[in-house]
Amino acid sequence: MPPRPTVLTKRTLDKDLDKITHAEDAAKHVLRRLVAPGLGLIFVGLAMLFAGVYVFDQPGAVLVVAAAALAGYMAMNIGANDVTNNVGAAVGARAMTMGQALVIAAIFEVLGATIAGGEVVRTISSNIVDTVQVPQALLGWIMMAALMAAALWINLATWMNAPVSTTHAIVGAVIGAGIAAVGPEPVNWQVMLEITSSWITSPLIGGLIAAGLLYLVKTLIIYRDDKIAAAERWVPVLVAAMAGGFTAYMVLQLSPTGKFPAFTIILIGIGSGLVSWLAARPLVLAQARDLENRNSSLRVLFRLPLIGSAALLSFAHGANDVSNAVGPLSAIVHSVGIGGDAIGHPPLWVMLIGAFGISVGLLLFGPRLIRLVGEEITKLNPMRAYCVALSTAFTVIVASWLGLPVSTTHIAVGSVFGVGFFREWYTRHSKRRIAYIRRKAESFDIDEPEDPNIHETRRRYLVRRSHFMTIVAAWIITVPVSAVLAAMIYWAMFALFV
Repeated sequence: MPPRPTVLTKRTLDKDLDKITHAEDAAKHVLRRLVAPGLGLIFVGLAMLFAGVYVFDQPGAVLVVAAAALAGYMAMNIGANDVTNNVGAAVGARAMTMGQALVIAAIFEVLGATIAGGEVVRTISSNIVDTVQVPQALLGWIMMAALMAAALWINLATWMNAPVSTTHAIVGAVIGAGIAAVGPEPVNWQVMLEITSSWITSPLIGGLIAAGLLYLVKTLIIYRDDKIAAAERWVPVLVAAMAGGFTAYMVLQLSPTGKFPAFTIILIGIGSGLVSWLAARPLVLAQARDLENRNSSLRVLFRLPLIGSAALLSFAHGANDVSNAVGPLSAIVHSVGIGGDAIGHPPLWVMLIGAFGISVGLLLFGPRLIRLVGEEITKLNPMRAYCVALSTAFTVIVASWLGLPVSTTHIAVGSVFGVGFFREWYTRHSKRRIAYIRRKAESFDIDEPEDPNIHETRRRYLVRRSHFMTIVAAWIITVPVSAVLAAMIYWAMFALFV
């Protein structure tokens, strides 16, 4: 019997099965893209139910429930766009996985918002627009328009991969809606001058602090002949300083009267720092065992302080930026006579909507921007990422203590650029670095380059200027765009509902 000819085509059944498999894959892809928006919509519904439990059968309940939905939506946008700065550096430096970073950020965002978020809420809810000069019947609609405008703009920015400032968006929106409702007179221009001044100075301060920290790290650890011994000495000190400073801030924040003696606060901070040093030193020594005297080994030793600084920054962000979502909601609750004793002291349920909304937004939508901030703007190893996170956290915490609604995005990216620009300067001008390279060249009997790294420096910039220009442009247009959008939304709502 002659052999059968080779079949060069698949059987009809196989083709049909392949088509079904492709269809299933396509359906799964579409469903995955719909999961995050669907879960976000569920959270907005839960926020409405949560608010309804507290305001049921009270006047203005419908307005408050609608505002709670907008506040939850705004909080999710903050989580998706703004919280990336807290952990982006750590993920970019590969000190944490994406999953670990998301969990740590979510937990500390909630803690920061609920424990220390009240001061900046007062500024957003009542100090930008003088609520005494605004009729109570209009105040709720002003804040509704501001919430909707800011959330829409931030949502658009997140879609465009632009890490704009949610603080800029909500402040611009409150001003725009307020002017549309009652004119420019109720706007507190003195407070606005203070806020805008902080927007200019805070990223510069963050960048300078980050550059200063990196200078210390390079001087004390990186360009030492025995890097590991230097790290064993100084890394626990860095952890202790971070823990002591944060403990002192928490004591000041949680003081019932806010008037703890300065000497007591300093002693508590020093004690906390000492305990942290005692805890961190054995861990660092254990990690340093058998490590080679190389820069790559230092990355291992800096993971602990970097994770701590990312958690601290998430706490600071929750304390400052939760006001962008719940500040307007607090004003609305006050305008209808529900809730706390004063407009700047919202009920706990209001703070919880903002806190959990930020965490939900981060978990659902944040990973894409985390990669942008942590990996694409400049190359970050754990040492540089630690400097960025700690400088940002320090600047934001001080601003929160003063009640200033600064932009965490602004400060974090300013710190990243501060590190990048410092590296460019240090590579060219550091005598310590050049002397270190010469010693290494002599010890290995190799020719010393005439100008170390000059070709690499010329070939590429350490800081991506294209990202810099994109981000700065987004910051510049955020306030006017949010203001105009809020004014238009207010006029539309006034025509339809008032």
